[in-house]
Amino acid sequence: MAHVNHTAGRKVWAFAAGHIPLTSTGKEPVFTSHDKIAVLNAGTADASIRITIYYENEYPVQDHEIGVSAQRVRKIRFNDLINPLPIPLGTPYAFVLRSNVEVVVQFSRADTGFRDAAGFCVTPFFQTDHE
Repeated sequence: MAHVNHTAGRKVWAFAAGHIPLTSTGKEPVFTSHDKIAVLNAGTADASIRITIYYENEYPVQDHEIGVSAQRVRKIRFNDLINPLPIPLGTPYAFVLRSNVEVVVQFSRADTGFRDAAGFCVTPFFQTDHE
């Protein structure tokens, strides 16, 4: 099958409403409360991504690194970002994602702390590249 270049998205994405719920109900890992991003790399070059986490009362944590192969999608739970430092549960945070190529990012949360699980998606803010 031929490679088709359908580049989409931006190189910088920001989300301000991070908060991994402290409690979960149900079996792990399926029903573990979490924040998650889905990253679509529709281009023909691999994406090298760095995520910086910002807190209300702490210094930013830089250099969470992930990769997304060309013409692929990857889902990442923020609960699993442990290097260089994990994100504390129940703590508000924000993050900025920077990629070497244009990507599309969707942020979602699953809060299973109550008997009826609820999830929602947040529309992102993106910053265009300055030329």
